[in-house]
Amino acid sequence: MNQLIIESKIKTMSHFTSIKTQIKDKEALIKSLNDVGLKNLEIHETAQSLYGYQGDVRPETAEIIIRRKYVGSASNNIGFKLQEDGQYQAIISEYDRHRYNQNWLGKVMQRYGYYTLKASAEEQGFTIEEDEVMEDGTVRVVVARWA
Repeated sequence: MNQLIIESKIKTMSHFTSIKTQIKDKEALIKSLNDVGLKNLEIHETAQSLYGYQGDVRPETAEIIIRRKYVGSASNNIGFKLQEDGQYQAIISEYDRHRYNQNWLGKVMQRYGYYTLKASAEEQGFTIEEDEVMEDGTVRVVVARWA
């Protein structure tokens, strides 16, 4: 049985929290964020500033940004910052962590795992025969390859 292992490290920095992920595929991350309800994403080649709930420019930057008006009233921007090791780091304010917490990030990671599995299977000549979300939230994917 294959398992998706998620490592996360939390470090607090001036009202924003950085959460290290193992996300490297930008397109799979974008699809995953869309799947969990975040559709109004800004995608940038170079990191842009994040803003606080009062519209103040923060020192944190990110290449993938969900602006505060799409996060919730009195919220801050949420960002995903590309790190030197090629992984994206989630940047979420302390205020917004009540909704966009480890549980939420786990859902993003589950969808990310699905999209990377799908891409990897197709690269190896497999086709997706079936995929479904089980009652407990587990995603079941059946792949096949004709010899």
